[in-house]
Amino acid sequence: MDEGPGLDDVLNQVGARLRRIRRDRGATLSALSKATGISVSTLSRLESGHRRPSLELLLPLARAHQVPLDELVGAPPVGDPRIRAKPIVREGRTLLPLTSRPGGLMAYKIVVRPTPDQCEQEQRTHEGYEWFYVLSGRLRLRLAEHDVVMGPGEAAEFDTRVPHWFGPANDQPVEFLSLFGPQGERMHVRARPKSS
Repeated sequence: MDEGPGLDDVLNQVGARLRRIRRDRGATLSALSKATGISVSTLSRLESGHRRPSLELLLPLARAHQVPLDELVGAPPVGDPRIRAKPIVREGRTLLPLTSRPGGLMAYKIVVRPTPDQCEQEQRTHEGYEWFYVLSGRLRLRLAEHDVVMGPGEAAEFDTRVPHWFGPANDQPVEFLSLFGPQGERMHVRARPKSS
């Protein structure tokens, strides 16, 4: 199987790429030095291949040229970006993870089907912050003493340390997007109050 160019081959091509990008932009080594704080001699050695590129040198150059770091190092094209997550089915809820990295902000598409005891579900608390956006159906959100019904296109956000429960507002399934993050990570979109 072809593994593509090795690290040394990739690094050896960076200098020529840096020179081409700088010349395409009509920049001089002196101007680039002022923009990046990297000396003219270091820039010249980088472009000629006499200085091995490092992240400390490439990041300011990428910023100055306003190009992704990938373009400076000639990274291979990005693979298939689709997330192939497996649905999680729990207590009548189907959660489809839309993010694959652990920790930080997590995104889910959730479908909740009605259950006979949904009105008597106990409110729960846990660390975090959650944001909902209803796609279809009607979502009932019980948040402490508040009892809110949301329809398609409506959004809500709340601190999950506040006692809460959510599910279908009637005998039909509800489908919504959920963003869940650690305490302190918040969205800045709120559901509009219904006009009287």
